[in-house]
Amino acid sequence: MAIDPSAILQGRAPGRAPVGVIVGIVFASVCLLVILAFDAVTGGASFVVGLLLALLPVAVWLPLVLALDRLEPEPPNALIFAFLWGAGVAALFASILNTLGLSLLTETELTGEEEGWYLVATFGAPVVEEVLKAAVLFSMLWWRRQELNGPTDGVIYAAMVGLGFAATENVQYFVDALATDQLGYVFVLRAIVSPLLHPLCTAMTGIGVAVAALAGPGRVRRTAPLYGLLGAIALHSLWNGSTKFGLVGLAGAYLVGFVVLVVMIVVLARDRRRIVQLIEHYLPLYGPVGIVTHDDLRMLSSLPARRAARRWARSAGGRQAERAMTDYQQAATELALLHQRAGAQRDLDPHGLEQQRQYLVWVMQQARALFVARLPHPPTSPWGATGFSPPPRR
Repeated sequence: MAIDPSAILQGRAPGRAPVGVIVGIVFASVCLLVILAFDAVTGGASFVVGLLLALLPVAVWLPLVLALDRLEPEPPNALIFAFLWGAGVAALFASILNTLGLSLLTETELTGEEEGWYLVATFGAPVVEEVLKAAVLFSMLWWRRQELNGPTDGVIYAAMVGLGFAATENVQYFVDALATDQLGYVFVLRAIVSPLLHPLCTAMTGIGVAVAALAGPGRVRRTAPLYGLLGAIALHSLWNGSTKFGLVGLAGAYLVGFVVLVVMIVVLARDRRRIVQLIEHYLPLYGPVGIVTHDDLRMLSSLPARRAARRWARSAGGRQAERAMTDYQQAATELALLHQRAGAQRDLDPHGLEQQRQYLVWVMQQARALFVARLPHPPTSPWGATGFSPPPRR
């Protein structure tokens, strides 16, 4: 039976469907449909306007988030699940719990409605929303730890969750704003002033989860996700609470958020350099078997060089050769990260790691053979064919 390279690159056993992810996508989609149906019924014609406006920030920021994922792309189905979790599951249950919290404060006459809204927004909603958004990241740490190869992966998944949550939440805000003739103000605040609030907050949890995924058994693995979650809640609470203090409060919260964003950019830049160093350190081990050359290392260590290699493959052998080059690049990166993960953690299954290593080597060999075979003449590129056999199926 032919082995599917996409399954290997997604970290799945060949021939096994991603049942858990599929079930999660279906469940999250149902939750999203429920909350959108409620908005449509209560908002009437305003719902269409609110939905379209809520999609605008997503159209701007989603490509930028995915651009961070070019060196070691995450499985598309996992990214879709993360987005739908935020847009569906987290948004639906957060809406229910926040509404119940407000009702508890106002109906028991503990506070007035306006003060109740402020208390829920400042102290209740940040906890509820960040915990719900973090749930999918914590579940990945438990069941899909191999997908979290560093801070960049944590930020990518967290940002997808945050963008999904913000999109659904914005629909509700824009529909309500249309009813009170405040759409312009709310749109500026939600889509222009603070479009990255949810992705930025949840990214703190994502970094904590990624640190735990890379750590061996011990205190760091247990505490890093909690510290990340507490940071997300604190930043979210600071932003929501600042609204009571006018422009001064907003400026202060914005400054703190900007500092967090700068720190996160530095972390992502250092993580990219770390991955390049892993490629340069581990992949020369495969030079003797013929699947990695010095030119390959230079190509794999640079995003512009990777793009140039894909263009070369497409011009030489069409889309199929370009796809093969893409698979080669991703498999090589995953192979370097697999070596790093095996060396850093003592609680992983050695047999499983070795099987995954063999599969990745096989993908590299098959990809090379494919785009070389598509050349009209004997290969003159730095990427030559090899004779590595595919690993045995178990």
